[in-house]
Amino acid sequence: MSSNRKGDRRERELVNALDEAGFAVMRAPASGSATERELPDVLAGDGEQFHAIEAKSSSGDPIYLDGAEIEALLYFAQNFGAKPRVGVRFDREDWYFFHPGDLYTTDGGNYRVKKETALADGTDFPEFVGDTRKITLAEAAEAAEGGDDDTDDEAVREVLSALKRGDIAVEDAVEML
Repeated sequence: MSSNRKGDRRERELVNALDEAGFAVMRAPASGSATERELPDVLAGDGEQFHAIEAKSSSGDPIYLDGAEIEALLYFAQNFGAKPRVGVRFDREDWYFFHPGDLYTTDGGNYRVKKETALADGTDFPEFVGDTRKITLAEAAEAAEGGDDDTDDEAVREVLSALKRGDIAVEDAVEML
């Protein structure tokens, strides 16, 4: 399958997932090529938050974005009143999102996202759509140490959710609980 067809399929997948999460969403027609104006790949909003998303996917290699592509995303998002986001998806992984300012900048002025960076530092899909909030191990440990029973129950649920998503190792979860 050509990379363009795979990219188109991934963009449609993202649009469908955002739609299922309750967002009004559209895939920009001919994003990235057939128009004089550079448009983001996806526009999404839920009445409270609005996103202009440049979507990229890879089989496992780092994802590179052209500097001009990011500039166009920032320009559009500011003029449209949306939050600019770069959505990345690696094979056998979920979508992860970044503000363009949080991406690694190469010496040539382009941008790069490695799979390890996406998994460690990206905003995962549930957090992006407001279903969950990613916490650090320190936050989970702190929540588990103090507070009342409701706080303890919530901390346990957060640790188990982080474990289920693969954010933490079993050993870390056991230690925290």
